[in-house]
Amino acid sequence: MPFEGNLWMKIVKPFRALRPKPEYAALVAAPPYDVLTVEEAREYARGNPLCFLRVEKSEIDLPLQDAKDPVAAFKRAQENLSFLRKEGILFQDDTPCYYIYGQQSGGHTQFGIMALASVQAYEQGLIKRHELTRKDKEEERTYHVEAVGAHTGPVFLIYKNTGGLNALISQVIKGAPEYIFTSPDRVIHRVWKIENTEEIEEISVFFSNIKELYIADGHHRAAAAAAVYRKKPEKAETAYFLAALFPHDQLNIMAYNRVVRDLNGYTEDRFLEEVSCNFSVERDYAARLPRRTHEFGLYLPGRWYRLQAKETITSSRNPISILDVSILQAYLLDPILGIRDPRTDKRIDFIGGIRGPETLERLVDSGEFKVAFSLFPVSVASLMEIADHGYIMPPKSTWFEPKLLSGLFIHLLD
Repeated sequence: MPFEGNLWMKIVKPFRALRPKPEYAALVAAPPYDVLTVEEAREYARGNPLCFLRVEKSEIDLPLQDAKDPVAAFKRAQENLSFLRKEGILFQDDTPCYYIYGQQSGGHTQFGIMALASVQAYEQGLIKRHELTRKDKEEERTYHVEAVGAHTGPVFLIYKNTGGLNALISQVIKGAPEYIFTSPDRVIHRVWKIENTEEIEEISVFFSNIKELYIADGHHRAAAAAAVYRKKPEKAETAYFLAALFPHDQLNIMAYNRVVRDLNGYTEDRFLEEVSCNFSVERDYAARLPRRTHEFGLYLPGRWYRLQAKETITSSRNPISILDVSILQAYLLDPILGIRDPRTDKRIDFIGGIRGPETLERLVDSGEFKVAFSLFPVSVASLMEIADHGYIMPPKSTWFEPKLLSGLFIHLLD
């Protein structure tokens, strides 16, 4: 049956969130499971039994010899979520609500709607994706959802801001928030609950008239939600997944930088000669971070270089080929450094832009990596254009900041 907006199934709807009591919100809330290594997650959760990483990345609670056993990890995740519920740390709202999730990082603020989004809208392309998923990661999240009986982290969605919700959101955030706290990365998080029937209807009507939504982050969560629905379509709650919907004009995309472990047999001088075939190369790049498209920073031990892609490689009108991540891959990483598939090649790693050029310098100067590349961020407009065309962006093209915390909202499937 074709998707027909809210005639038979709403693309977005309110829900009864399982969430922390206000006094526990800051202790429960945690970064998404996929932005921290196991070691980083262990350190983040150290001394805090309420940290939601113990649900989302439960292997941190297991002995080292058991940490890679998925059965043991999923069992521990279920136990840890049950603990938070039994101890009264988490409670479930009595009636379906929407929630406004506000984040403030320095001078940047953004306000999104926490809701449920339709799996069938995702499968029929009304919720558009721009990345491929890896089967192993998709299956891991599917098993996690099944084990805990819940969607524990939101899919980050973008909607085109027509202004239709601006007045309502502005009015709601004048009131006292349910939660307000500052996370360790100095981001201020605020949450307001919307339970007024008229306001709920206004939000529902707004999204019923939206023609498309875009996944900003959480492609594996969305794919896992669809997999769970296909297994248990008879359960009404599996037809929706937890979502955070933000207007396109409030979002902040940072670059996703690259580091490579070796120079593929080249000396530094010979490597730079090869690079100069398609890029102009300038020594001593004080800025370190690109200030415009088609400009790159390149770091070798102790020295930054500025790369400018030559016009001969920037003339494509294809929205994928013209991306800086594509240019770097096609004209440097692949032909010179031999990185054929950045999804699977262990010689390359990806560093979120929030970590700054200092992290790139440290990784190279330590000897663990031989070269680093800083990139200019992809725009939200480019992301939506690519998704509208049904294209797939190269891996690790975007880093959204601030990150949405997990543990503040949970969608139970029972």
